[in-house]
Amino acid sequence: MSNLTNISSVDGRYAKLVGETLSPFVSECGLIRYRVLVECEYLKALAEEPALGISLTDEEKKLLDRIADVSETDAEIVKKIETEGYEGILATRHDVKAVEYFIKGKLKGTSLESKSEWVHFGLTSEDVNNIAYALMLSDAVEKALGPEVEKIIGELTKFSDAHAGLAMLARTHGQSATPTTFGKEFKVFAKRIERRLAVLKNTRIQAKLNGATGNWNAHVVAFPQIDWMAFSERFIDRFNVNRTYALEANLYTTQIECHDSYVALFDSLRHINTILIGFNQDMWRYISDGWVVQRPKEGEVGSSTMPHKVNPIDFENSEGNLGVANALCEHYARKLPISRLQRDLSDSTVERTFGLALAHSLIGYRMLLTGLGKIYVNEKAVTDALDAHPEVLAEAIQTVLRREGQTGAYEKLKDLTRGASLTLEDIRAFVWELPLPEKVREELIALSPGSYTGYAEKIARS
Repeated sequence: MSNLTNISSVDGRYAKLVGETLSPFVSECGLIRYRVLVECEYLKALAEEPALGISLTDEEKKLLDRIADVSETDAEIVKKIETEGYEGILATRHDVKAVEYFIKGKLKGTSLESKSEWVHFGLTSEDVNNIAYALMLSDAVEKALGPEVEKIIGELTKFSDAHAGLAMLARTHGQSATPTTFGKEFKVFAKRIERRLAVLKNTRIQAKLNGATGNWNAHVVAFPQIDWMAFSERFIDRFNVNRTYALEANLYTTQIECHDSYVALFDSLRHINTILIGFNQDMWRYISDGWVVQRPKEGEVGSSTMPHKVNPIDFENSEGNLGVANALCEHYARKLPISRLQRDLSDSTVERTFGLALAHSLIGYRMLLTGLGKIYVNEKAVTDALDAHPEVLAEAIQTVLRREGQTGAYEKLKDLTRGASLTLEDIRAFVWELPLPEKVREELIALSPGSYTGYAEKIARS
């Protein structure tokens, strides 16, 4: 199918931007691969229990590893087993049962054929599914999304360092306010994202392996001498080798794992996305004011009728995609922790949209990075804008007057500056008229908007 005929923009317009990165994890093929991996690892784990008497040779373990290395052709076979039948197997209309039959088919004619009934032993489909989704999320965030967020932090830090001392007019409530520096404002976003990424990395994704209603009923009745709770903990932990976003066994579930840790993970992503939406909007304003300039790219068109336009489309695109991702993340928070009694299936179709949320996030990150790669700061425009608002010194002057014990200091500066259009000379003339010691007067006269930035540069460079 051509990308032009796909319904989703993720698989259409943006396929080249994110498809190659995310497809191995969040596609249907990726989900099948994780399911097969869980089943093969489960058989290997069972073989490590002496009481079961099903030990595997090294070659048999390697065979299971090869089966778990699912190709696209293998995934197509699994899908055929599910939807239309394959080589004598009638259509299961059940995705996990199709995986079980696929593995058993691979074991035919091998030394493991006699042990094929241990595949999916005592499990409900959700035992396989929830671990598969946990692995999917862990890998996708670690290998696809996380590195892009790290790049954003790095780029913001570069801008922060480069413009640490560039004084700029701040705006609170959209009005002129106490000066800051361009670099410091970039540093604020870098640190906010850095903190949220740390929270994301500390999220342990919970998974369960405990049967049809969460009590290991089938396992216990078959082999009561085995501690199946400890087995489940060991089994889930075996996936954590070299894994940043680790899995953790949840021993307290119904038929389904409760998805609370999924919500925590997506909430952290949503928080990162929301911070970046704010950054995109600020960049849009800086570009609109001419403080940030975009380098035009040859051949690109900003408007079909206005030839001069260089639109901030990368930041706008990023904002829109992050918003779509967040809408899905918010739905996960409302939907996934709820399941009727011991199990309903309404979460299944929702989980299948995880790839969309991750893809729109990834598009947002990459478009933001593209935008950052096209811009530079117009230092003269930033400085001119600040110099045009000497009234921002009113805070400094009234604070020093308070220090000197002058009564009504705030009110005096309010009467002078509120709603007025002033020059720096007007401010200095006002200071000359104040009954102040000469040293204090000189201190205030020496003030300028560009020098009134406090620790901003220090913060930017920290």
